[in-house]
Amino acid sequence: MAEFSITVKGLSLKKNELSKADAELLTRAEKASERAYAPYSQFNVGAALRLEKGEIIIGSNQENVAYPSGLCAERVALFSASTTNPNEVVEAIAVTARSKKLLHKDPLSPCGNCRQVIAEYQNKQKRPIRLIMGGQGEEVWIFEDASALLPFGFEAEYLKGD
Repeated sequence: MAEFSITVKGLSLKKNELSKADAELLTRAEKASERAYAPYSQFNVGAALRLEKGEIIIGSNQENVAYPSGLCAERVALFSASTTNPNEVVEAIAVTARSKKLLHKDPLSPCGNCRQVIAEYQNKQKRPIRLIMGGQGEEVWIFEDASALLPFGFEAEYLKGD
């Protein structure tokens, strides 16, 4: 049996160390979390993405009593951007959460479904999508390429014949 390892490179910063553009994106994600419909989990997630042309599109999680019928904030924002701006490049996406039940100081990481969707859009546009992850604390994690969070993502090549 052979072993292997994976290295994930990212940055850990404080909110006051962010660039003006990244701070604005994270603030917009925080405001988007206030619009979440999360009556069951009370876990409000907000996402804000910046298109290459500078437009910011937000999303918030939308729950349903039948849990699989809901949708995460990241996917709401990405699907909205793709619908309204189908040929625009997504430069960055910020994600954050707040809860009425618990204090989440650490940065929030997108779920596996959202990681796969972000990777799909990154592959589609052939350019990396920068991820900015925050929580209710001051620490922020930044990854310059979404593939850092999904090193073994499901690829389109798997569906192609030889």
